Amino acid sequence: MRIAAGLWLLSCGLAPAAEAPSAGIDALVDRELPSLLTAYKALHAAPELSHHEANTSALLARELRAAGFDVTERVGKYARPEWVGYGVVAVLKNGPGPTVLVREDMDALPVEEKTGLPYASSVHTRNDAGQDVGVMHACGHDIHVATLVGTARVLAAVKDRWRGTLVLIGQPAEETIDGAKAMLDDGLYTRFGRPDFAVSLHDSAQLETGKVSWTPGFASASSTSVEVVMRGRGGHGSRPEDTKDPIVMAAEFVLALQTIVSRENRPFDPVVVSVGAIHGGAKANIIPDEVTLLLTVRTYKEDVRTRVLASIERIARGVALAAGVPPEMAPRATALEYTPALYNDPGLARRLATAFAATLGKDNVIEGSPVMSSEDFGRFALEDHSIPAVQFNVGAVDPARVAESTRTGTPLPSLHSSLFAPLPAPTLRTAIRAMTAGVLDLMKPRP
Repeated sequence: MRIAAGLWLLSCGLAPAAEAPSAGIDALVDRELPSLLTAYKALHAAPELSHHEANTSALLARELRAAGFDVTERVGKYARPEWVGYGVVAVLKNGPGPTVLVREDMDALPVEEKTGLPYASSVHTRNDAGQDVGVMHACGHDIHVATLVGTARVLAAVKDRWRGTLVLIGQPAEETIDGAKAMLDDGLYTRFGRPDFAVSLHDSAQLETGKVSWTPGFASASSTSVEVVMRGRGGHGSRPEDTKDPIVMAAEFVLALQTIVSRENRPFDPVVVSVGAIHGGAKANIIPDEVTLLLTVRTYKEDVRTRVLASIERIARGVALAAGVPPEMAPRATALEYTPALYNDPGLARRLATAFAATLGKDNVIEGSPVMSSEDFGRFALEDHSIPAVQFNVGAVDPARVAESTRTGTPLPSLHSSLFAPLPAPTLRTAIRAMTAGVLDLMKPRP
């Protein structure tokens, strides 16, 4: 992987905070902001894909050690042994009290940046499929890493205001939704202790800077990637009567999928079924033997997800049966990547929202709505949600751009867009202030 020049800047000027713990939080954040901006721009210019976050994780580990944390690197165990677990776990113990886990993710996306920023990424690499791809922090994980460093330094500087054990997590491979599972499979909670609370944040491409939003209950959908292989009998394109055409079957299958949401699902149970890729054939006059389709399924409830997956397989088999494909050549439907829905503990969400309002002002704290995008942070709550967990959103867009979008109806660049560009200074300032306020509330000393 060719890493853009300048990542070394992350280590410049990032010494632990030295002010007295009695100094105001805002003053501490403002003091750290210039070096954090330098760090953010360096990270933005040198993104790394999921399962390859070697430099990002090493630098994060170095900065968390400099802030006074006990740091363990390379936490994570994947199903594919060639992938290295680049998870970072940083622990700071400060007497008896609750254990609070703060998690942020580190990986970037295979997107070629088109923002035109002076610190834009020019990184290209080969992905795991061997394709040459551009690499970009199109989801704002560079904001997340810089926020984690800033939060670490501020909380280390005000240890007289909290008690307990603070566990900071730099998580790899969120974009492939297997990084959280890899860290848990590597004994995260047995090695470093089970937290009493888990908190995370994510930047928002729709919310203006200076604001945060929170959503009680289900906040993000589960995500399941499905591969469907329609098998037929290939032949010459001029003699379709001698074939069983998997391309026609694939087209019928895509259209038939639409009935899952419109005719099989209760409208009160949100479901999305989208086909993101179709691969089949190599020449205009050759009917291929098979076509591969890649789908994404989004739901909140596990029983709904199970039913949708069964419907996908049933519809695929039905299309093939109608086309006269023999049973031994029935389509294959295989579930691939999966992460459960993100459920924000309602009580913890309201508690954090109160702390945010006290710090940012109540007009800057908004109750949001659930979305159908996915996040593997929910795994840290465990399957039974026995660990209260919340992920909140931090506005990353210039307020003037949000107002203009509202006035004209022109959509803002979304997360995962090649044009997404957070407004870094106010985004980082709000993110660190909010996260610090939330942690201090959860870990405040008892009288």
